[in-house]
Formats: sequence, C-alpha cells, structure tokens
Amino acid sequence: MYRYDEFDRRFVDERVAEFRDQVERRLTGALNEAEFKPLRLMNGLYLQLHAYMLRVAIPYGTLNGRQMRMLAHIAETWDKGYGHFTTRQNIQYNWPKLKDVPDILEALATVEMHAIQTSGNCIRNITSDPFAGVAPEEIEDPRITAELLRQWSSLHPEFTYLGRKFKFAVTGSEHDRAAIKVHDIGIQIVRGEAGEVGYRVLVGGGMGRTPMIAKELRAFLPKADLLPYVEAILRVYNLHGRRDNKYKARIKILVHETGIDAFRDQVEREFATMDRAAVTAPEGEMERIAAYFAPPELTEKPSAPVAFERMKTLDPDFAQWVERNTSAHRVPGYVAATISLKPIGGVPGDATAEQMRAMADLAESYSVDEMRITHEQNVVLPHVALGDLYKVYRGLAAIGLEAPNKGLVTDIIACPGLDYCALATARSIPVAQAISKRFASNKRQREIGPLSIKISGCINACGHHHIGHIGILGLDKAGVENYQITLGGESTEDAALGQRLGPGFGYDELPDVIEKIVDIYLDLRQGRRETFLQTYRRVGMEPFKEALYATAD
Repeated sequence: MYRYDEFDRRFVDERVAEFRDQVERRLTGALNEAEFKPLRLMNGLYLQLHAYMLRVAIPYGTLNGRQMRMLAHIAETWDKGYGHFTTRQNIQYNWPKLKDVPDILEALATVEMHAIQTSGNCIRNITSDPFAGVAPEEIEDPRITAELLRQWSSLHPEFTYLGRKFKFAVTGSEHDRAAIKVHDIGIQIVRGEAGEVGYRVLVGGGMGRTPMIAKELRAFLPKADLLPYVEAILRVYNLHGRRDNKYKARIKILVHETGIDAFRDQVEREFATMDRAAVTAPEGEMERIAAYFAPPELTEKPSAPVAFERMKTLDPDFAQWVERNTSAHRVPGYVAATISLKPIGGVPGDATAEQMRAMADLAESYSVDEMRITHEQNVVLPHVALGDLYKVYRGLAAIGLEAPNKGLVTDIIACPGLDYCALATARSIPVAQAISKRFASNKRQREIGPLSIKISGCINACGHHHIGHIGILGLDKAGVENYQITLGGESTEDAALGQRLGPGFGYDELPDVIEKIVDIYLDLRQGRRETFLQTYRRVGMEPFKEALYATAD
C-alpha cells in the first residue's frame, strides 16, 4: 500500500488546521452558509436533508486494518455507529455534527486518510479495479497509475475549480471491473505492438441526466506521456467546457457537441505544443510508487487443502459462498474473497462499527492486512489462502455478512436516496430492501444467475442505474414517487446504457414489477447458462414491455 511522504502529511495536517478555523468562524456567525459552502465542499462536507454528511476518500479503494478501525472509531464516536461505502470507493458518514468535523479530519490524518477532493468541481477520488494486483489476467497493477494521478491532481492549480466534478477510473485488465467507459476519463493498461506497456485512453463517459458511453481518444499512449496527455485533455475541457449551465458542464457534453475527432485534434495540438517536461513525472517516480504496491510474498500452494474440500462438503452454505464470493488469484492456492455488504433486507453499502472492526481483524489475520472497497459497495479481502477461507467465512457469519450473493439479484447497488439526500426525488434504500427480501432464497438467486440491479433516487444517478441490467430511477411525479425501469445496462468492457421500459411504476408496485421481469427472463432464456443480459440482448425489450404493460392494463 502507498504510504504518505512528508509532503502528504504536512499538506493534510495544514488543511485540518485551516478547516478547524473555518468551522469555528461558521459556528460563531463570522461566516454565513453561502460563504462557508465552498470551504466545506473542499473538505468533503455536504449539507444533506437532515444533517451534514462527510465523505472520506479511500484512494482506489485500498485500505488496511488500522484505517478500517479508525473508520469504525469515527462511526462510534461522532456518528450513529455506522458508515456507508459508496460507488466511488469512498465512505460517507451521514450524521456528523459540524463542531466535530475538524476532530474527525484530525483523527483521519493519523492513519493517512482525509476528505480532500471528495466533493466540489475538482478531480475526485480516482477509482480502480478492486482486484488490482490479484487478477491473473492483469497486465499491471492499475493502482500504481491511479496513485500517480492522485498526486498529480491533488490541489492542481489549474483544475481545482473546474466547470463541474471530474472523474477518472483505471483498469489493468482487458475485462473491465472499474467501469472506465462511464467516467470522464477512463484509462486501460494495454500492450503495444512490440509488447510494451502503455495506456488506452477513453473520454466523455458519464451518467446523470445525460448518460453517455466514453469514446476512444488514444488507442495507445506511452506510459511516460500519461500526465502531460491527461493535462492536455483537462486544459481543452477547462478552456471550452460550458460554465453557463451546470447541467451541460461535464466533459461528455463537450465531447458530444464537438465530436470525438475534432476534440481529439484539439487535445493532440495542446499535447504537441505544451511543455511536456514540466508535467511529466520525475524519472524513477513510477518505480518509487510501484514499490509500495509490490505483491505480497505468498507461498504458492499446489492444490486445495483437504480441510478446505472437507468443509465445503460438510457445510453447504460455505460451499455456496465459496462459489459466489471468491475469485481467482494469480498465486495458486489463494483467492480474493468478496464480503457482501448486502445482507437480505439490509441497507446496501452500510457497515456498522462492529462489522468494520471484524473486517479489519480478518484482513490482518488472513489477507496480509489489506482490503478493497468496490464500486458495487462491497469489500474485498484480496489475498486469502484456501486453508484459511472457512475461518474467514465463519468470522463473517458472526457479524451477518456471509451472504453468498456477489453479482446476484440481491447484490443491489443503491444511493442513499430521499432518506438522506437533499437532491433526491424518491427513496432508494427501502426499494432495495423490499426487492432483496422478495428474492431472499439462496436457491432462487442461484437459479436466476448473474443479475445486477442498480437504484438511483434522482436523475444524478449516484446509484448507477443507467448501467444496471435492471436500472431503477426514482422521480417525483406530482408529489408522488414514480420509478422508471431501464433494461440492458452494463458496466464492463461491453458497457451499455439501459433502455427505458416505458411509463413508471409506483413505490408499492416495484417488488412485483421486478419479479415479473425476472420471471419473463426465466421463461425466455435458452438454457440455465444464458444470463439475464444475454437473454435481453437476444430478444430485446418487447417481450418485457408487452408482458408488463399488458398486465398493467
């Protein structure tokens, strides 16, 4: 894991002291809310529906046991005993008191964490593949590139006050687990014609009220050119992006209106004429960063231990969990284990302080003290020996996080919605809970197979509904919650935006509607191996539309 250098520590400590003074002035009335707003947003502090919300950065989703324990301590000491892990691989606290926020930030700084650039019109937390450094097919650990971008972008003088927020995602595999095609800039580590490692650069993706799939800007970019090239992109955006209308201020609008070819020409001209040497990372910097992400020394194990196979036979629930919630590791005898933060009827992404501490214990004991937060709002233990896997499972069962549902119908992504968010137009959390309970049976979930449901409580799409196999968007229709359904979205290398099914449905109708959609899929699929997405792409929207709206009539 990357460790702060002296600059990072001083930079964070100074920011904490600065914000403490700003909070004191707000509490005394020396600053009004309008004056305080830009200052608090620079420190990850939002004013939500009922209280302030603090968003803490977890760069590229990686953290250790000590850091997770601090997150638990904050939840218990200054919040209501839990935190909410987000689709940006961050954590949010929904109930901090303003007077306590400087103390929270000071506590975070002791474990090399902060809330800088988790809000505001700047470059946000850079996300990555939660299986970085683990996946067998990976070309290179993408967190090295993500960390370089984090350092380059932190308080960048040109890009601290952009027209709108700006999001990067980096993946090191051909199979995209970082959703790079729905980011402002998506970066994929690839090999060139001579086998050299470089980057494929995508631009102009995003969700929200105008969802778009990113377009390829460069098929291959040499590694040494990364920082000057992305700086050239940001300069073109900063110069030509809209600032008169926040709904049209994202780079995706500029790329769409300019056209990808014309936009590419502008970027390439800027790249060719800029002082690249002034932007390029210093010689040896990538190697210095890479050393922090050196793979742990894991002893290769030639086969699964007898005890592991025996426990799968003796405990069918454990066998199901292994089947669904573990992924291949590059070192034989190890797996990456996903902890589902989606217990049946639970709040997607929430974890209590007790659960955080237990996950920290498991990481320290069985995963070389490392965890990853995923953009599916789950947690990954990336380096677990097969011989330790049953102990991990039992530890998770003790805290109610043993659900064997990774990628299944109850592994639902949901934003906080109208229960917390001042921008929301409908509830998300109760919808997710109701659907989860409807599909509670493990047997039924396995029968349905891979199916992602994503729920947003407003058009801003924080629940990523556009790229759900089934997407649910909650809106306000004449004072009543109304939910639009989209089908066919996808977040991987085959990324697609879901298409609207038709008129929306009422809050109480949703569990029945989703069940009907699933039943139609089960009737139409060709064999048990055909997934929901494959069936939808084969048959299209019409069978679903006809069955649902014929029933409604």
